[in-house]
Amino acid sequence: MPEKKIVHIHLDKENYKTVLHAGNHEIIADEPESHGGKDLGPDPYDLLLMSLGTCTAITLRMYAKRKGWPLEDIYLELRHYKDHAKDCVDCEDPKSRIDKIEKELIVKGDLSDEQIERLLEISKKCPVYKTLNGDIEIESMIEKKPVKEN
Repeated sequence: MPEKKIVHIHLDKENYKTVLHAGNHEIIADEPESHGGKDLGPDPYDLLLMSLGTCTAITLRMYAKRKGWPLEDIYLELRHYKDHAKDCVDCEDPKSRIDKIEKELIVKGDLSDEQIERLLEISKKCPVYKTLNGDIEIESMIEKKPVKEN
């Protein structure tokens, strides 16, 4: 059986401040003040973009290192927005939208045009990219814990 990645998320009474744990690492997520949060950390879509960007950068570094290419620096800018579905002109729901992610890569190093094109191709092969573009099944369960009285 493949190894499962496990993270723990905790949201208590403090509005939207969420504490995320992955192994020994902790991150705070929150909503911006305009959405009722305190902007104490990235919001969920920021985290999604950060995950894709990090995976892309690491994949490019691994590939360039394996090939012996002089890739010195990698910078990514990712943008997320909702767009009206192009193939949904006659859809019943006129509010139908498609999530769009734009991923801009900037690389530094003495790289040929062919190497840069190959890096763009490889950027679409990182595991998170494949997950986001593949079939995803999310299985949800819920458990109610009793409230402890003090």
